[in-house]
Amino acid sequence: MQRLAGSTKSFPFQPDKVGLLIAALISYAALALPFATLRANRIVQGESISLVNSMPGLAVTCLSVVLAACVAIAFFRTDARLRLLAALVGLSTLAYLIGLAATHLTPDGNSYARVSPASGFWLLLAGLIVMATDAIARLKPKPVTRVILLVLVLLVTGIVLASGRWDDLSIIKEYGSRRDIFWTEAIRHLQLAFGSLLAAVAVGLPLGVLCYKINRLRAFVLNSLNIVQTIPSIALFGLLIAPLGWMAANIPGASEIGIRGIGMAPAFVALFLYSLLPIVSNTVVGLDGVSGSVREAARGLGMTAAQRLLKIDFPLALPIILTGIRIVLVQNIGLATIAALIGGGGFGVFVFQGIGQTAMDLVLLGTLPTVILGFTAAILLDALIDSLFLKRGRST
Repeated sequence: MQRLAGSTKSFPFQPDKVGLLIAALISYAALALPFATLRANRIVQGESISLVNSMPGLAVTCLSVVLAACVAIAFFRTDARLRLLAALVGLSTLAYLIGLAATHLTPDGNSYARVSPASGFWLLLAGLIVMATDAIARLKPKPVTRVILLVLVLLVTGIVLASGRWDDLSIIKEYGSRRDIFWTEAIRHLQLAFGSLLAAVAVGLPLGVLCYKINRLRAFVLNSLNIVQTIPSIALFGLLIAPLGWMAANIPGASEIGIRGIGMAPAFVALFLYSLLPIVSNTVVGLDGVSGSVREAARGLGMTAAQRLLKIDFPLALPIILTGIRIVLVQNIGLATIAALIGGGGFGVFVFQGIGQTAMDLVLLGTLPTVILGFTAAILLDALIDSLFLKRGRST
């Protein structure tokens, strides 16, 4: 009995708790949910089509084998590298075959019919992404490795787009009819997100230093910025319309430099105000965390206050400050979408147009680039922050 118990304990194929959920998610999506939706045009209700009926038999077999392998690898306690490889193969296969399904389902010579990924596809995508994320978390890769993985994913996505495999998907048809406007709004989205961040860094870092040095100022500033954070974004956009409109009408040259009651100006100011609290508070926390003995050693070497701030305090506090900047950037990329409600532009233009026209693929045309942009920014800044923490740990 003891021998039997010992052999059971060492049995290599034991269920994995997280993998059990992933396997159930993938299985349910593949077997019970529609894989694609075929519509007569872009706005009418469509017909849900299962995975088996959405593409040629060989492609169905190929995807089924890949998904079955992913389910088996996720279910059992397998090596994290194998789990990551399986997830990446599954994602690549899924991305390629959804385009094949669109081509297969679109009637010949019909330019009005639209094929979109259905709930089964999105749930399969979510399950494989969770599987890949779980594997990466178990591997604990170095920051450079995480960036390389991100570049590879973006590169594969770009190759599939360039190959034309997705051309029959409804979202790509929406992009094709709005190609010039898409890139104009993409640039506007980046201007809002990154421009407000740069302005907040330019103001927030000196303000954070002042708050660190002057305790009475710290309480007033942080409490005031906390109040700004409690105002809903749409409400803040609306509150800024009146003062900015007055400035445009009464201050010479204001309208010429872009200050108006609606448009990019109120959106930019609102994003700037939302960005201040994380930057100011993280600057204070980062400077507070610098060891007093390090400051005393720098003072003993004859460094001035400015030299200590620039050469000692800021480098040591930089990982914490960058954490605040990461929060702001991801936040601003998402909030810039709402700027379209007041004429600020950005990817939100497609989101709200799609909602108004009940065209969900147009909504996705604005949503997916926003998600990808935020995800990319988060990974890159996380890698930079982790590398700085590692560097500081080795130096200490």
